[in-house]
Amino acid sequence: MITRDVVVCDAKPIRLVQRLYLVEIVKGLAVTLRHFLGNLFARKYTVTVEWPEVKREYSERLRGRHILLTREDGSPRCVACYMCEEACPAECIHIEAEDVSTSPTIEFEKRPKVFTIDLLRCVYCGFCVDACPKEAIVMSRVHEMAFASREEAVVGLDQLLQKGPTETLNLGYRPYYGAPRSRIELPIPVKASARTGAEG
Repeated sequence: MITRDVVVCDAKPIRLVQRLYLVEIVKGLAVTLRHFLGNLFARKYTVTVEWPEVKREYSERLRGRHILLTREDGSPRCVACYMCEEACPAECIHIEAEDVSTSPTIEFEKRPKVFTIDLLRCVYCGFCVDACPKEAIVMSRVHEMAFASREEAVVGLDQLLQKGPTETLNLGYRPYYGAPRSRIELPIPVKASARTGAEG
């Protein structure tokens, strides 16, 4: 039979200075003062970005505002399969389909008659992008959005559809990235145009 000795450790009594937390407060203030003076005089860059004059460069995988991609003829690539609506955990996507199978030149049967996303309800998880079999919906790196009312936050086809060539879009989270266009490094990169525009 194995017996183990029990060791009882009594905590050291707390002194009056420690009870008042004066030493800890002074230590915390010293750290704050050190960082303040370091940012003010010694450092070449600071963690704080002076937004909106200076804007941070974000990763190409950023999940921002949604974009519905289009075909060469300008029609939406979406075939109204409801996969994104079913995959959405926030239930912020609403689709109503219309039948287009009567046209002999069209390969698909349906297209979205109504496609809305409630941007205030969306959690920007990217599940809709992953679920889409046609790679019709992607996410941009546009994340600065402000709305005066809840109705403005519900965007439809006219606002979601791709405007301009894909190469000119500020694409974020999407199924295929291709060759990386930028690399995030420290110090935090900023857009040169925003800085020069602020100075001028």
